[in-house]
Amino acid sequence: MMRRFMLSACAGATCLVAGALFAQEAPRLTGPEPFTKESPAPPMQRQVTDDVRRKRNYPDQPPLIPHAIEGYALDLNANKCLACHARKFTEQSQAPMISVTHYQDREGNTLGGVSPRRYSCLACHVPQTGAKPLVPNTFVDMDALVEREPRGR
Repeated sequence: MMRRFMLSACAGATCLVAGALFAQEAPRLTGPEPFTKESPAPPMQRQVTDDVRRKRNYPDQPPLIPHAIEGYALDLNANKCLACHARKFTEQSQAPMISVTHYQDREGNTLGGVSPRRYSCLACHVPQTGAKPLVPNTFVDMDALVEREPRGR
């Protein structure tokens, strides 16, 4: 009898918590109403192409691309990004070398060339634009968080 009561109480508490969580308003991306109505796509944002490196928001953030990349070839035989950023071309191009982690396989073994799993640069690196966030964003840079910490902890 007591066990049934406890199970019912736990189930009821779970439902209350889940209901409270689902009731919270979260930012949503919404399209036209009704959703079947077609609307023109928003214009493409202009890329920032000033070749100035941007500060990263967190230590492992992939660097943003500060230059135009339209027309860059990326297929099995060609990767235009590597024509400047591969280790053997950086002296001539003066472009930053890709991270040494890109020359490692999943087990951490160092390879003679770029790891196939790191070959598609745009899987992680993106061009910078002046686009406004699609939903409200309260992200705070970790340096700002550290500065807020009281000293002497």
